[in-house]
Amino acid sequence: MCGIVGIWGPIGNKAQVLAESCRRIRHRGPDSNGFWEDAGAELALAHVRLAILDLTEAGHQPMTSACGRYVMVFNGEIYNHLDIRKQLEQSALAPSWRGHSDTETLLAGFTALGIEATLQAAVGMFAIALWDRASRKLVLARDRMGEKPLYYGYSGAELVFASELKGLMPIPGFGRALNRNALASFMRHNYIPAPQSIYEGIAKLPPGTWVEFTADDTRSRRMPEPRVYWSAREAADTAAQSPLSFETDAQAADALEGVLSKAVGGQMLADVSLGAFLSGGIDSSTIVALMQAQSSQPVRTFAIGFHEKGYDEAQHAKAVATHLGTDHTELYVTAEDALAVVPSLADTYDEPFADSSQIPTSLVTRMARQHVTVALSGDGGDELFGGYSRYFRVNNWWHQCERVPAVLRKPAGALLSASALLPGRGAWRGKVGKLGELLRADTRGEFYRRFVSYWADPSSVVKGGAEPVSEFARAMQGSTFESMMKLDTVTYLPDDILVKVDRAAMAVSLETRVPLIDHRVYEFAWSLPHQYKVRGGTGKWLLRQVLHRHVPQSLVDRPKRGFAVPLAAWLRGPLREWADSLLDPARLRQEGWFEPEPILRKWREHTSGHRNWDSHLWGVLMMQAWLDRYRNGKDQGGTVGSL
Repeated sequence: MCGIVGIWGPIGNKAQVLAESCRRIRHRGPDSNGFWEDAGAELALAHVRLAILDLTEAGHQPMTSACGRYVMVFNGEIYNHLDIRKQLEQSALAPSWRGHSDTETLLAGFTALGIEATLQAAVGMFAIALWDRASRKLVLARDRMGEKPLYYGYSGAELVFASELKGLMPIPGFGRALNRNALASFMRHNYIPAPQSIYEGIAKLPPGTWVEFTADDTRSRRMPEPRVYWSAREAADTAAQSPLSFETDAQAADALEGVLSKAVGGQMLADVSLGAFLSGGIDSSTIVALMQAQSSQPVRTFAIGFHEKGYDEAQHAKAVATHLGTDHTELYVTAEDALAVVPSLADTYDEPFADSSQIPTSLVTRMARQHVTVALSGDGGDELFGGYSRYFRVNNWWHQCERVPAVLRKPAGALLSASALLPGRGAWRGKVGKLGELLRADTRGEFYRRFVSYWADPSSVVKGGAEPVSEFARAMQGSTFESMMKLDTVTYLPDDILVKVDRAAMAVSLETRVPLIDHRVYEFAWSLPHQYKVRGGTGKWLLRQVLHRHVPQSLVDRPKRGFAVPLAAWLRGPLREWADSLLDPARLRQEGWFEPEPILRKWREHTSGHRNWDSHLWGVLMMQAWLDRYRNGKDQGGTVGSL
């Protein structure tokens, strides 16, 4: 795991600027750093390294291909790179290997097979910048599911790119304009969807794509359209057109266990210490069980617990760990421990991000890093196997709403929304208000967007902000249930879940891997008929059958909670003074990003106990904390060094 950054353009002192960039993202690669420049082309690449495979100098980056044509910086892991080497050798296309890093394998692939064929052959997670010295073209590429981040765009006359936005901040002129439309999207989702970023002119490269820049592009500041080499939507649709059939459920479980075991085994490849997060739920328990089945030593597992009733899952993780015989470490944290993380969140997440499970995620990654350098995670099972409870609720509610004549839906929705504003207290108000919003939806996609939204009308909260057209505008094809799964795979999974884990882990120099979203597992899951995902009103049915072969059902079958914290109570209690300062009416008006009154109304209702607006307010608070860190003079970047 590493961090990459680069500049293409006339700016001088690139080594000095990128030295500071590398210092800003040193957490992504504390083991070493490197710099390479093509002065004649005005291009420079820099890299910080967390050594995982080939710990010697043979794995150092930036790395030049054996033929000398290509120079690359690379963040990620290619789990099948030894297989790619073997294929190149059998085809007499392999160079004389200098080491055993996957970086060298990728360069050999790009040389022998070309860009797209190599990307399609690679199994792994990655963000890549590849410079072609012969044609003077720059290629940026990102892995299929979006595990590794890559920002790119123009700052002045320069094309710039980096693993994290803070890597671009030392570049003169960067970050002068914020993207109000991205802020509007943030207020709806509590994350900024790709390809938007918080900065004007800077984009996130979408998962499963690569983009090529020429000198003409950079001179005219043109942003070429990314090319798709793998699409989660298309892969799901293609797999579903050729459904698998099994004579027995046991055969289906055998097949899933086989493909998932292969993915887990491949992701256990490392030259450093390795472990796994374990919550005691279905997904993480399955990953750990399959790891332990392939390991001759007890797998290192990690869990955190909370003393607050209803938020502690450490006891379940401990029971699973004891049954599997893992080397288990758990840490019970107090509210004070968790709240101590809050001041660092703006720096960790680099742009506004407001999934409150970022707090426990930061805590568990910090603990794991004290023992291992790589940790496997169980994320992705809900999107692949229909595990979110909201899928069942939305599916039922949409069918009920369809029974209401279209001409009556919006008036009924307005009436319900108004009733939720009547004086008094009660949890029913939130449900009634939400139903009022949902009834105004004309399509299934809009219905689901409203269901997963925080601020229903972000343009009424963000001054001058208008949401761009999003994936939710695309017409849903097929069943509502599976359409939601696909939609989450291309939105919520890469832009929330994977961001949350990557930034929290890399902030402490911990590499995370996610076997459930190996694209071979993904394509297999979508070739399963729906009855293997959902049966008897329960999601992840077949995944559960695999797990029950390793762990007794009684230890893992319980209602899903998620990685939650008592945020609503914290905002009324220990976080209230902090929140009051960030939501100061005079500050909101002076800064000019938000319309103060809708926010302050929700804050009053929340602190009085009239309504629970914790998630809505958390988004505003994370934006305000980010402004403090990066816009209001509190970013202490330090002095520029040298490479």
